[in-house]
Amino acid sequence: MSTYLIFKTLHIISSVILVGTGLGSAFYLFCANRSKSLEAQAVVARFVVLADWIFTTPAVIVQPVTGLAMLSLAGWPASTPWVRWSIALYLLAGACWLPVLWLQIRMKRMADDALKCGTALPPRYWTYARWWEGLGYPAFISMVAVYFLMVNKPVL
Repeated sequence: MSTYLIFKTLHIISSVILVGTGLGSAFYLFCANRSKSLEAQAVVARFVVLADWIFTTPAVIVQPVTGLAMLSLAGWPASTPWVRWSIALYLLAGACWLPVLWLQIRMKRMADDALKCGTALPPRYWTYARWWEGLGYPAFISMVAVYFLMVNKPVL
């Protein structure tokens, strides 16, 4: 197997892990929040944060490393329009993901504290949940657009 194909395999696997973990985690926390079950929210928030550390963070690192390696090996200049758009959209998704990570860590702590103390979630939890959800949409749409650009490599 060529070096290019090794990088391509790692790139595809990490992109599936990145988007799949993000979508799955978002779905489960979204549903847990709609259930209004404090126990569910605490457990799901705990696992969402864990999944981001175990799966999403490494994939976020592997993506640009393998992508830039493939560009170099294939002779694609980084100034190619579909490449520039892919990078810009990836950075947009990352700009959404970093605050989402911060928000979900705080949401996890608030849910754990409320569960431990036998109290309701504070109003701040719901404010954070709205921001968390709102930032997830542009991040996901950006990643879908990146997939489109990488697969089709359109002339822009």
